[in-house]
Amino acid sequence: MPLNKYIIYIFILIGSISGFAQEKFTISGTISDAKNNETLIGVNILVKGTKNFTSSNEYGFYSITLPKGDYELNISYVGYEIVDEKISLTENVSKNFSLTESENLIEEVIITEKTKTNTRKPEMSVNKLSINTIKQMPVVLGEVDIIKSILFLPGVTNAGEGQSGFNVRGGGADQNLILLDEATIYNSSHLFGFFSVFNPDAIKDLKLYKGGIPSRFGGRASSVLDIYQKDGNSKNFHMNGGIGLISSRLLAEGPIVKDKGSFIVAGRGSYAHLFLKLSNNKNSAYFYDLNTKLNYKIDKNNSLYLSGYFGRDVFSLSESFVNTYGNSTLNLRWNHLFSDKLFSNLSMIYSDYYYGLNLDFVGFNWDSGIKNYNLKYDFKHYLSDKIKLNYGVNAIYYDFNPGTIEPSRSDSGINYRQLEKKFALEPSFYLGAEQKISEKLNVEYGLRYSLFYRLGSFTQNIYTDNQAVTFNSELGIYEKATPIGTEYFGKNKTIANFNNLEPRFSIAYELGENKSVKASYNRMIQYLQLVSNTASPTPLDVWTPSDNFIKPQIADQVAVGYFSNIKNDEYSIEIESFYKKIKNRMDYIDGADLIANEAIEQVILNGEMRSYGLEILFRKNTGKFNGWISYTLSRSEQKTPGRTAAESGINNGNWYRSAYDKMHNLAVTSSYKLNKKWNFGANFVLQTGQPVTYPNGQYVYQGITIPSYGLRNENNLPLYHHLDVSATLTPKQSEKKKWKGEWVFSIYNLYGRKNAASISFRQNQDSGNNEAIRLSIFGLVPSVSYNFKF
Repeated sequence: MPLNKYIIYIFILIGSISGFAQEKFTISGTISDAKNNETLIGVNILVKGTKNFTSSNEYGFYSITLPKGDYELNISYVGYEIVDEKISLTENVSKNFSLTESENLIEEVIITEKTKTNTRKPEMSVNKLSINTIKQMPVVLGEVDIIKSILFLPGVTNAGEGQSGFNVRGGGADQNLILLDEATIYNSSHLFGFFSVFNPDAIKDLKLYKGGIPSRFGGRASSVLDIYQKDGNSKNFHMNGGIGLISSRLLAEGPIVKDKGSFIVAGRGSYAHLFLKLSNNKNSAYFYDLNTKLNYKIDKNNSLYLSGYFGRDVFSLSESFVNTYGNSTLNLRWNHLFSDKLFSNLSMIYSDYYYGLNLDFVGFNWDSGIKNYNLKYDFKHYLSDKIKLNYGVNAIYYDFNPGTIEPSRSDSGINYRQLEKKFALEPSFYLGAEQKISEKLNVEYGLRYSLFYRLGSFTQNIYTDNQAVTFNSELGIYEKATPIGTEYFGKNKTIANFNNLEPRFSIAYELGENKSVKASYNRMIQYLQLVSNTASPTPLDVWTPSDNFIKPQIADQVAVGYFSNIKNDEYSIEIESFYKKIKNRMDYIDGADLIANEAIEQVILNGEMRSYGLEILFRKNTGKFNGWISYTLSRSEQKTPGRTAAESGINNGNWYRSAYDKMHNLAVTSSYKLNKKWNFGANFVLQTGQPVTYPNGQYVYQGITIPSYGLRNENNLPLYHHLDVSATLTPKQSEKKKWKGEWVFSIYNLYGRKNAASISFRQNQDSGNNEAIRLSIFGLVPSVSYNFKF
């Protein structure tokens, strides 16, 4: 019997046995915001006086099965009034709940019953941030930023000042799976990292998985950032937005059919480039994006959703160099409720990342990018009060365009050229379970089976001994191998294929009412590789599939932790330790050329990576003053040994610090509600400087001074730190007026720290002495913005 079927039969048997013990019934329904019918994700539903609990899924649906009897349900969600509901359970009950936003958030108390689920759930290495929390954080240039907000969580760092992307537990930015309404986002930044692509006005919920990743996710080695857009107000029409010094935004939402369907449209744009034109500066940099979503409830068992995102960045130098890049996504989803215990979601998803260059001074255009077409069908099966199943299938078809070159004018000396496109198919199947073993022991476990097919049409080089990189023993360096022939694979012919089992397991054991210990293990397989030798992703980075030379990354991670709610849940503490090892991490030979390289295998070696560390998160959850302190002590290293005894490998085959290594990472964020008018916030970040390689000597050749470099990443940039503050003024609002507004004043880098984005070395032309030049992007940056809604 196949393994997957065997596991399913075991789960069903367990559920059947528990069902025979006594007569049981199911309470199920949807939980939404009373004001706008927006479904709420992750609402906690507890059965008072018992250890039974559940939470609403990504579409607001919940289901819980209990023995026949009388119960009191406690429904709680941060920022909303608590609902207590008495239920007499003599048959299956369909019950929807509408939650009302708390009017007095100053004295908001997260009651004990709600936060106990944090210790009971086997879920670990997971952080969830509410949009309200994110909007209270001071950020650069006055724009609320979702990506920068997660940098205050333990185990998460940035790639450097003004750099795009983020690193999780010592992994590269390319090892993070970023999802917006289930669609893949390949570049998460606007304006080279100054803004993120996520408009906070349009976002409903976000969750960052650093470990213990559920089996429904796959495709990346380090983390999953799962983001959902708002559905839109199905009761009334509303608009809100914000006007800032550099960018502005506007959102409109309202009913299509009242209480059944709604729409949301949100747009953003920057306009700092317009001020440059007033000063006759021909350089320009700006972005714009658009979020849209439609949803319609056909009946109580069926709902349709259509969501999309489109964003572009434009950067130009005197119109002779124009760079355009951005993401586009589209997702059509069908939610179907087969029964009060079986929820399904069918999604058809399109995702596109485009990168374009117009180089007018040399007379050609360059286009590149990656597209994927994704079909997925997910099920959540609430078998009993003790076990829930998650299972589904997924198939992703990839279309890679490494580069299209074409002349931009008639007198151009450039001929049209299409670098060979690459294609791949990634099907997968998964099965996961959440099971209550006893009153104190809860587990979550699952298995993902993933396959990957590298497909034609494509002409592949053939090398001696199948080695695309050779080692020159006389010079002690790696060099490109010379192909001895080629092999052509026709359309949809398999060039290479892989298949892997990805087990996942998490466990939580309650030590008492408010504390628990947890442990997790997960294996993740990453079949796509980002071809880049920079610490931070750039728009020009090219994605490529695994093949006969570039192997899929295999990541294994274990974590253990202690979780506790303190003083009636006024405070909470989370302590985790992790160890992660990754096989087949790409490394590059010295002097590797990556741009427009049609034989990228000639400059790549397969190495390994490891990271380990300790994370601490201490929160204050209630009262006028709240926030958290996070600290991470960690190490991230790479190793690429020689393939034979005669080869030296990279860095003499020894472990060396990766570009994402930050031994110390301290982050503090806080907010203080002074009164109904004034709210204050502050952030502080302190990190070990990014590893870099400095020259350790020089030599003169034909009158030219040439630096020589030592081993990789032996040095560090200076310590990175800054303090940010904000103040939000909400003028007294008339209850009769629909228009409501607030002023947000913020200062990024209050004490003007000149953090180094990089340090370069040169010879002073006047003195002839060598000197180090620090590049700092931000000093003190004040900003002001006006937010409104009506």
